[in-house]
Amino acid sequence: MADIKTFYLPDLGEGLPDATVVEWHVKVGDTIKLDAPLCSMETAKAVVDVPSPYTGKVVKLHGAAGDIVETGAALADFEPDPNAKQRAESQETGHHHGPKKSVGSPAPDDGGKVVASDEGGEVESNGKADREDEGTVVGAMVSGSHVHVEQAASIGGVKAVPAVRALAKKLKVDLTRVRPSGADGVVTMKDVKDAAANGSAALGAAPARAVPASAGRHLAPELPQPEPQRGPVSLAGKPVRTTSPSQQASGQPEQLKGVRRNMARVMADAHAQVVPTTLVDDADLHAWIGKQDITARLIRAIVFACKTVPALNAWFDGKNLTRTLHPQVDIGIAVDTDDGLFVPALRNADVLDAAGVRAAIKRLRSQVEDRTIPASELSGYTISLSNFGMFAGRYATPVVVPPTVAIVGAGKLSHDVVAVIGGIEVHRRMPLSLTFDHRAATGGEAARFLKAMLDDLAMPH
Repeated sequence: MADIKTFYLPDLGEGLPDATVVEWHVKVGDTIKLDAPLCSMETAKAVVDVPSPYTGKVVKLHGAAGDIVETGAALADFEPDPNAKQRAESQETGHHHGPKKSVGSPAPDDGGKVVASDEGGEVESNGKADREDEGTVVGAMVSGSHVHVEQAASIGGVKAVPAVRALAKKLKVDLTRVRPSGADGVVTMKDVKDAAANGSAALGAAPARAVPASAGRHLAPELPQPEPQRGPVSLAGKPVRTTSPSQQASGQPEQLKGVRRNMARVMADAHAQVVPTTLVDDADLHAWIGKQDITARLIRAIVFACKTVPALNAWFDGKNLTRTLHPQVDIGIAVDTDDGLFVPALRNADVLDAAGVRAAIKRLRSQVEDRTIPASELSGYTISLSNFGMFAGRYATPVVVPPTVAIVGAGKLSHDVVAVIGGIEVHRRMPLSLTFDHRAATGGEAARFLKAMLDDLAMPH
């Protein structure tokens, strides 16, 4: 009987309890070599290739494209080639090839091997948790010390990183027809987007289903049935019902994946842990001289307020009731995408000028859009900013994600009528919303922080 080995989904360096299958690079019955790309998996940060742990034949694939696989669950079964050199089970690879263990279960001395847990994100190493927080998309997550680096793998004659392959699949672009512009013939994100825009590499229509020769007749393709027309009266000419159907609902449930799945977890945790309070006010921009970079001014105002009231530029540990004040100002910039919310860190905002702020934000947004942003850029910020006003809305109650203490929300600019000595004037104003964790900061500290922002934004330049 052949020796069948089961490969369990390793911790992909994200510390998340699961990942989503984007694409299998093999099928059952294929022969694969050690470390060749097995499949692409989407996590909360990126799309990464999972390499094969064996040289041999693929016997079974656990899950199809789009399925969510838990960390530590079976991913694929292999029949290793007895004549090929295999990696020793004890050899360090950044993977754990055994089934997951629950936290608290005794762990053998395995030389520091990382073991995924049933709880998701918790690990053991010689019976002790020893991993540190290395960041996330929104909030703090535990992650492994071995991280998969996206590399351009040649699959089907096309060189591209997993994120590019995932984008091509999403945009229905045939990678084999895309002209690469990257070094060494690598297809880039821009290549895929350009191909999607000009339609030069659209996927062909799905082939017609094969019909057995013995059928003796032509089968017409199934056409989608038109949805019933809705109107104020029924087919019988009577008014339609005004109550909702009791059982049937419109649409289908959609499983959250990747970034959105992690966002849901982080926001729920923040809601359970933080004691939020929100203050709102309007910054008067009437004194501004000439055209100015609004985002840069907003960043500068936050930095000024952090220096004036350090209590809000801090981390708070609710379990141990400890507070860490930060000498530097690293601002988490909320970036909204179709996949979910990313919060990259604008490092050392307190030493950047307006041009430096603009260049850094442009770089971070570009990396987020391309899903090439390093994990280190998605953690460690000391305070957050949500500039939702670029879309709509005046005031909000932004969510404080631990361990940070505060988040600033900037609303949509407006021209308001304000009272001045001797009459009224129309001033341009920016609505500000400051949400803070009341366990770590007082109302007075929050009010003084907001006042410092208002004062800085009121300056002519």
